[in-house]
Amino acid sequence: MYLAYSLLALVVFIVVSPYFLYQAIRHKKYIGSLRQRLGFLPITFNIDAEESIWIHAVSVGEALTARALAADLKARYPRLRLFLSTTTIAGQQVARHSLSNVDAIFYFPFDWTFIVRRTLHLVRPRLFVMMETEIWPNLLHECRRRGVKTVMINGRISARSYRRYRMVRPFFRRVLADVDRFCVQSEESARRFVELGADPVHVTVTGSLKFDSLELPAATAHGKPRQRVLRFFRLATNRTVVVAGSTMRGEEAAVLRALARIREKLPGALAVLAPRQPERFGEVERLARDAGFVTIRRSELPIDAEPRADVVVLDSMGELAQLYQLATAVFVGGSLVDHGGHNILEPAIFGKPIVFGPHMQNFKEIADTFLANGAAIQVQSDRELDEVLLTLVTDPVRRAPLGAAACALVEANRGAKTKTLEVIGALLPPRDGHGRAVVRPFRLVH
Repeated sequence: MYLAYSLLALVVFIVVSPYFLYQAIRHKKYIGSLRQRLGFLPITFNIDAEESIWIHAVSVGEALTARALAADLKARYPRLRLFLSTTTIAGQQVARHSLSNVDAIFYFPFDWTFIVRRTLHLVRPRLFVMMETEIWPNLLHECRRRGVKTVMINGRISARSYRRYRMVRPFFRRVLADVDRFCVQSEESARRFVELGADPVHVTVTGSLKFDSLELPAATAHGKPRQRVLRFFRLATNRTVVVAGSTMRGEEAAVLRALARIREKLPGALAVLAPRQPERFGEVERLARDAGFVTIRRSELPIDAEPRADVVVLDSMGELAQLYQLATAVFVGGSLVDHGGHNILEPAIFGKPIVFGPHMQNFKEIADTFLANGAAIQVQSDRELDEVLLTLVTDPVRRAPLGAAACALVEANRGAKTKTLEVIGALLPPRDGHGRAVVRPFRLVH
């Protein structure tokens, strides 16, 4: 079955290779990372062949979530190096910017056995940690063969993914058998993993690490903003700001239409548009200008000055989370169009009123919790987005309880980090004997 999987992966690679070739030529993507994806890491990567803990985080969200564990893993396992891999370029950039506790960062290899073996030989992990549902059969099988412990953390299975995995359940059961422990976000995900073949004894509901990865930064240090990006946004205290984060194609136009209505009542209103895909920065800038707005990129802003524009396109990486604190209201993208939504916790920690669309399947548990507690608003259409954003920015009485409830939910749901570290400690006990814990496994109730 593993041979069939590898052949299928090869076929898929051949089919999608024209797209990647186009991206490489048009946007200069993937070229610089190809050697690492083939398992050829720099000679200085692990020159002394030291054992390690390897964390895999697909993209931006997972890399930021890894912050919740990195410092603790370094402290608990000082004899092991800590490496982190990402799949996307954006994730790589954010990881390099945000994870100071990691010894080295590299691109995740293609999941073919000969490449996986080459990477494992260089990384030499004693523990492989996969963030969320990054299940790579050949890598996990090779880890099992070499005696490398494996753990999934912050795991989840969406309804859509669950249906797909059920179609190949016999193979998927064999793959899950190569995972030593599962730390999952919710009871629902735990049941799905068990129904797909995971041993219930190896499944633990820890909650979402995304709550623990959030840090509320100090506003100032020695009289100046601690975050450098804030020096480019010296905004008047009464200026209305709409931040649209992680937007996808089709959503920026909706936000711009809402901005036009807002500026009829609040002429100085500013929108910060943060496209999810870096290659779309230019496209979004043109879209805003064509809509009649004075538009500038974040990289073009003068330091220590207020933006003299209607729209700022955030063409930088790793700054969106900090900019949420400037918002009067927040729209979280990937949700008005069907992309599964994005992280709503980053604006929540600042007590901001949050709006998202109908497509939040990738963050379903968190979105449902926020809606049930009156901590966010879900809209179903562009027109409804117009109305809701206009109401929020013009009515402080409406937005205040939303923001307060969002912030309270973040604080109430912390704790996944401690549970996750207990699972890891039981799987890979620190040599000094500290950090061991008894973990209650998930039990399926019929």
